[in-house]
Amino acid sequence: MVMAVRVIAPDKTVWDSPAEEVILPSTTGQLGVLSNHAPLITALETGVMRVREDRNWVAIALMGGFAEVENNEVTVLVNGAERGDLIDREEAKAAFSEAQAKLAQAEQGDSKQAQIQASQAYRRARARLQAAGGVVEI
Repeated sequence: MVMAVRVIAPDKTVWDSPAEEVILPSTTGQLGVLSNHAPLITALETGVMRVREDRNWVAIALMGGFAEVENNEVTVLVNGAERGDLIDREEAKAAFSEAQAKLAQAEQGDSKQAQIQASQAYRRARARLQAAGGVVEI
């Protein structure tokens, strides 16, 4: 069976297609959703959502938000999202390295606000790189 899956960001609908399985980056860990899943609302972390349609997996970088599962419909409302197959892997890798360096610098004595901003930028860059198929080394 399939589910209707929608990923909606403020500026665009990133995904609106049926899917057989969804894996969400919830705040409590990875959450798998199949047909006939129990109704659910969950907060989402910045991370990678994976959608399986016709035996193929599509990765989508999510920038935090919420997901609702009900009646074989998965609605994901996020602050931002980008399909992994549309992300330039080399550009994402460079952005991740830069974010990693800025986070290390911020942790060496910047203000708490600067550390939080650097950490958020790092998580966004990591999600984009993972969605693009890049390997993240910690």
